[in-house]
Amino acid sequence: MSDIPAALVKQLREKTGAGFMDCKRALEQTNGDLNAAEKLLREQGIAQAGKRAGRETTEGIVLSTIAGATGAMVAVGCETEPVSRNAEFLAFAERALETVEESGPEVAESLEDARVELVAKMGENVVLRGAARLQSSNGELLAEYVHPPANKIGVLLKARGDNPAAARRLAMHISFAAPRFVTRDDVPGEELAAEREIFEKQPDLEGKPEEVQAKMVEGMLAKRFFAETVLLDQTWIHEPSKTVDQALREDGLEVVEFTRFALAE
Repeated sequence: MSDIPAALVKQLREKTGAGFMDCKRALEQTNGDLNAAEKLLREQGIAQAGKRAGRETTEGIVLSTIAGATGAMVAVGCETEPVSRNAEFLAFAERALETVEESGPEVAESLEDARVELVAKMGENVVLRGAARLQSSNGELLAEYVHPPANKIGVLLKARGDNPAAARRLAMHISFAAPRFVTRDDVPGEELAAEREIFEKQPDLEGKPEEVQAKMVEGMLAKRFFAETVLLDQTWIHEPSKTVDQALREDGLEVVEFTRFALAE
């Protein structure tokens, strides 16, 4: 069927969002069968998504929301900044956030068909890089922070206390300082042992008594490892004379858990 009516092409475009020539070719290949052409376009979109799957997605957007006792956050990555501002891309990100808020991060896979269709339309890789949902109970509060103007780093936090402003300041700190653990006890034993072994081989320790070496190693761990990776040990970005632990004690906050997404990292 070589002569495809323009009305049929238009109908397929409205159903799929694909380009005019793509719709025309699909209808030609399926002899004007609208359903078969739609299926063909979907299959082509899946194939294109597979080809683009390995591409880096360091652009995109992080979105977060808190409603009552529920907070949600998603990180949706793409390849280029123009796509990160595209209306259809942003609509997909909003849909992902709503889905995670309503049903939790485990249902993110239900968006796979929509993601594949978006990949086909945008012509570049689009990935749901992260999804999180936190729920608070009595004595707990939620806070969120997405760093402007790029909106590519976000934090969702749950803490015990009654100081929302302080909790938001903490979320801002986490976005900047990127801690991996809340307390020293959260550091896996094997990772801590590996770090200690590295410091034990530093030339500064040579010739020192064993007890001095042990103190020096602990000092190195505190300043070069814990102070970088453990939240409570980090320098408080809002007042560098304090640690996060000191600031939280003053604000009456205790961290329960947090999630941080950063698209460019």
